[in-house]
Amino acid sequence: MNKKNLLYYFKKYKVAYAYIAPFYILFMVFGIFPMVAGLGLSFFRWDGLGSMHFIGMENYINLLTDALFWKAVRNTVFIGIIAHIPILLGGLILAYILNSKLVHGQNLFKTIYFMPMVTSSVAITIIFANLFGYNYGLLNYVLSLFGKEPTNWLGGDGSLIKVAIIVMFAWKWIGWNMVIYLAGMQGISNDIYEAAQIDGASHFRIVFAIVMPLLKPIILFTLIQSTIGMFNLFTEPFVLTGGLGGGTNNGGLTLMMYLFSKAPQGGNAYGYASAIAYVITLMIVIISVILNKTMGREKA
Repeated sequence: MNKKNLLYYFKKYKVAYAYIAPFYILFMVFGIFPMVAGLGLSFFRWDGLGSMHFIGMENYINLLTDALFWKAVRNTVFIGIIAHIPILLGGLILAYILNSKLVHGQNLFKTIYFMPMVTSSVAITIIFANLFGYNYGLLNYVLSLFGKEPTNWLGGDGSLIKVAIIVMFAWKWIGWNMVIYLAGMQGISNDIYEAAQIDGASHFRIVFAIVMPLLKPIILFTLIQSTIGMFNLFTEPFVLTGGLGGGTNNGGLTLMMYLFSKAPQGGNAYGYASAIAYVITLMIVIISVILNKTMGREKA
């Protein structure tokens, strides 16, 4: 399309362009500009007030040689992988139970399971902090009934902090995935379910041999979405451990906590923090591409 045609279409549809212009202006100001500016900032040393000093790849080199960064990566990936098992399988099973009408009051159960997603993360975290408390925690009280000594879930050597975060993370996201899977299952023809039942297929067989293959695109979507949520995990471990360090021996330190510890909450290394943000973004992109390649190999 040449310049003359562009001018013609612009004049012809100028009213339409005027209506959509605010969106693109706001997107450029609050979307594209911060992303580009953040990428540029990652090559500078800046404390937020003084002059900016160009240092090239130094922020990235320092980041990749920082042992604390790699601990945050290990913690985040470990929490994400373990938590995804109940999140994905639990959500799928709950959705199948509701879709198959094996229980009554489906709308009530949908509301109950989805409630964690619309409840304040801080409020949820405070409840879980009391649940896993050392002296007065409900979990330790139940263990004491069986003669067990109280466990310092949120302290000690820091190794059990991830358990509390995993339980809370899975509890919050399982209802969200259930709703998405349920919507996908309701799009599957009832004839398929009825044919499987006539052939004598068990519910277990129906879920893993029929439902999961048909829901592969939706499962891929939830995997990518949960991956993004995993790398953005901040509020829950921050409130549970009471700081940006992730508790004893940095046992609950996640990547977002590590980022905020550099700027703006824990420090003023804005260039270094920008480098962290773009490394996290790169990790999300790489995992998303791998998931797409792995789950999208089989063509219909």
